[in-house]
Amino acid sequence: MDSNKRPDDMVRITTKELADTFIAEQIAAIQAQVGDKKVLLALSGGVDSSVVAALLIKAIGKQLVCVHVNHGLLRKGEPEQVIRVFKDEMDANLIYVDAVDRFLDILAGVSDPEKKRKIIGAEFIKVFEEEARKLDGISYLAQGTIYPDILESVGVKAHHNVGGLPEDLKFELVEPVKLLFKDEVRVVGSALGLPDAMVNRQPFPGPGLGVRCLGAITRDRLEAVREADAILREEFAHAGLEGKVWQYFTSIPDFKSVGIRNKKRVDEWCVIIRAVNTTDALSATIEEIPYPLLKKLVERITSEVKGVNRVLYDLTTKPTGTIEWE
Repeated sequence: MDSNKRPDDMVRITTKELADTFIAEQIAAIQAQVGDKKVLLALSGGVDSSVVAALLIKAIGKQLVCVHVNHGLLRKGEPEQVIRVFKDEMDANLIYVDAVDRFLDILAGVSDPEKKRKIIGAEFIKVFEEEARKLDGISYLAQGTIYPDILESVGVKAHHNVGGLPEDLKFELVEPVKLLFKDEVRVVGSALGLPDAMVNRQPFPGPGLGVRCLGAITRDRLEAVREADAILREEFAHAGLEGKVWQYFTSIPDFKSVGIRNKKRVDEWCVIIRAVNTTDALSATIEEIPYPLLKKLVERITSEVKGVNRVLYDLTTKPTGTIEWE
């Protein structure tokens, strides 16, 4: 049987009991495959890589080496969450790489969205390769490949950016959740004890906030996107919308408008709020944000986020718009 084909009679994982059975089976399979060898994992903090990390820690403990690369394009608090959950709580063998300056320097002045994506992906591979070459005795590369990745594209999971590692490293792949759909991965993550904020993390583009800081990325505007996004997520959670809206985020375009602050004219950015619902990401409808919540978001963002004087609400469905702006 094709090991990349989900069996027709495979039971969907919808309960903790089914997840526990899957976890036990995968622990045995991982131990049989890996033996006493070491495994390397690029741990982004996303759902898939986090579940794979937690599963491998249960199976082989310190034989797993996790590398978390902070490229400066993550949401507020995400690098700290990875360190807290995996290093402090799970006692993982975690390497943290602060590559913020490296990424932002190489992205300076690049405005084309596709160029930004390629630069971020290629630089991630370089950083990960450098870390991999510092380590001795690594025989396996773990990846958070899930079943839709196999259906949509042949080969390794491109958005984890580790598919481009040089062949001379000769790592064998470990992909314990490759036959699961995203909702099943979340159930397994909960059964493994990962926090809800990580298990139910919103879809997040591979280039992160790099495609929400529209146009050429600047450090001040990137920080404004990060802060505005944190406010949006916090207020959605307070309003009971967390987990009920598929995706919501902020973007900041690379232009300013005139406004008034402290009785003086100022040229500052605008923040765009986008909130959408979808079942397949091929089309999307707009989440109708209640006006009192919109009003509160405007007040907080314009008063708390440096350099922002306007808030806009994107009401465009997909099509004609896409979910992301870039």
